[in-house]
This record gives sequence, C-alpha cells and structure tokens, in this order.
Amino acid sequence: MAQYVYPAVFHPDAEEGGFFVSFPDLPGCMTEGNDMGEALFMAQDAMEMWLAHAEDTGQPIPAPGPAPQVEVPEFVNFVRADTYAWRKKNDSRAVKKTLSIPNWLNTRAEEAGVNFSQILQDALKERLHLT
Repeated sequence: MAQYVYPAVFHPDAEEGGFFVSFPDLPGCMTEGNDMGEALFMAQDAMEMWLAHAEDTGQPIPAPGPAPQVEVPEFVNFVRADTYAWRKKNDSRAVKKTLSIPNWLNTRAEEAGVNFSQILQDALKERLHLT
C-alpha cells in the first residue's frame, strides 16, 4: 500500500468529445472520460485499482518510465495514485459498531422483525446524501 505517480497519455476524441486514457507503464490499464475532469478522475481510479490488484496478488509493479513522446492532439499528464486511500474508499467489508437505543425501542423493533444493520446503513446513506 503506497503512493505512485505514472505518466498517462490522454487521447482526445475529436468526433464525440472526451478522452481515452492509457498508461504506457501499466499493461491493460486504461479508461475514459466525457471531459477533462472526468478523464482525470477516472485515470486516477483506474490506476489505483490496477496497482491495488498488483499489490494484493504479489505481481511486480513496474517503475514509472519517462513521459512518452506523443503527437498532437494527444498529451501526457502525470497521475498520482494512493492505494491505501483507494482501499479505504472501496472496502465494502462489514464492520461491527456498538450503539445504544432505549430498551422500549429495541423491544418494538425486535417484535417488528427490524433489521438493525440495514436500517442504520440506509439512514447513514440518506444522511450523507449517498443514495
């Protein structure tokens, strides 16, 4: 789990707009975005996913090479990846939380067959505007 910086080649799509992004040093790592902002976001996410997988499976991680020479309208931009932060954001494993509610509410909820975990997840997603 580390931080990395690699050169990415941005290939503009003149007909449809947007960008196709490839990483010369990371075989098979590529993505695309509808505009520059989305392409940069997707490039970081794709690179973090590629590198996290390599770390998890013990595959060698290539050293970043120099910025490749490209022809206009293509261009090179360096993209930073943090596999630790990516894992934290994308880890869907369950974690146990201890909480307190009034006994009368617990009794009523149990009688109604309430799934406490699901209710808490739904409430947190709503509160954090994630739904």
